Amino acid sequence: MTAMTPGSNIPLSVARVAVDVTAPVRLDVSGLLLTADGKVRSDDDFIFYNQPSGPGVTYRAGGGSAPDAIVVDTTAVPPGIEKIVVTASPDAAGQTFQGIEPTATVRNADDGSAIATFTPPRLGSETALVVIEVYLRNGAWKARAVGQGYANGLAGIATDFGVSVEEPAAPVAPPVPAAPAPVAPQPPAPVAAPVDPRIAPPAPAAPPAPPAAPAAGSGKINLDKGRVNLQKNQTVSLVKGGAPLLSRVRMGLGWEPAFRGKDIDLDASVIAYGPNRNHLDSCYFGKLTILNGAIKHSGDNLTGEGAGDDETIVVDLGRIPADATGLVFTVNSFTGQKFNEVAKAYCRLIDDASGEELVRFDLTGAEPQTGVMMAKLIKQFTGEWEMTAMGEFVKSRTVRGMVKPAAQAL
Repeated sequence: MTAMTPGSNIPLSVARVAVDVTAPVRLDVSGLLLTADGKVRSDDDFIFYNQPSGPGVTYRAGGGSAPDAIVVDTTAVPPGIEKIVVTASPDAAGQTFQGIEPTATVRNADDGSAIATFTPPRLGSETALVVIEVYLRNGAWKARAVGQGYANGLAGIATDFGVSVEEPAAPVAPPVPAAPAPVAPQPPAPVAAPVDPRIAPPAPAAPPAPPAAPAAGSGKINLDKGRVNLQKNQTVSLVKGGAPLLSRVRMGLGWEPAFRGKDIDLDASVIAYGPNRNHLDSCYFGKLTILNGAIKHSGDNLTGEGAGDDETIVVDLGRIPADATGLVFTVNSFTGQKFNEVAKAYCRLIDDASGEELVRFDLTGAEPQTGVMMAKLIKQFTGEWEMTAMGEFVKSRTVRGMVKPAAQAL
């Protein structure tokens, strides 16, 4: 196996290769098919988890038990495509590669044997990387170590290679010239592909003041210093003293009516997914036990009255089947009240053996919707679990309507 350095290249002796990228944190791995001018032909040439296949190139999800990978079948790459670039970016919003050096491994896609590895050196403020290129030269396919960083995330890479990234707001009109001039007709704007919402760039207009964010350099948090209060999109590794918490944990969810005398019937659920974001099962008031007893629901609370958790879900991490790698905890308003009629909604993770509260996320800024994804637990390929606060609202009164949006949020 070859240890590559920036700019080095190797010939590929096999027709099908897989490039996986690992790091101490969860990564998003993508691939782009490029022509001789270094651009995609269309947005269909951008391969990622939400568009997992293209001509000769596929995205392979590791599901936390293995790293995500881009698989290239050089015999199926269409004429005119001369290069496939493999990119990586941290899954957590705004996180840089400072202190979390990724390693790319080029493998024989058929037997998994390693051909070469590459760890980009001296990373700092980069939030996305072009890690490896698989390219055609004089009729032969090769792999090159790149390690080019982008401080503006995967959006910078995507737009640099010609992908149409959909912006979240209407663009600002260009300045009007002093004297009117005839304007040549313009071709229709390209239709944006189903681009990962995490790579959408900011709107050109001056942004409003950002919400409170984790302290600079906080990166991935663990439990060594005791209870963690999460903010939206912040992630905590369920590690304490360097060892994963393999005992049972309990997710408690609570709420109160925003107006006196008005009951609010909310239902807490957990949705289990496999490594390809495939739905395995849902635990809710109508199905109190799933995954052979590894996840158990406390039962339905019809009003939200009383102190403490209104509904709890016990998760035995040590008994979770290997094919279950993602859990999304949701709350729905079965009777149709909106979440702006709910006060003090929260979720918290508790060590079920000791009763110690480990993590807490207090939901603020409720929206007039009937469903919310509170948090997700993701199993990493190292075996440890990470919890991320979500607070994402959905129009759905039942857990059934949460399955698809929760899969997209993993």
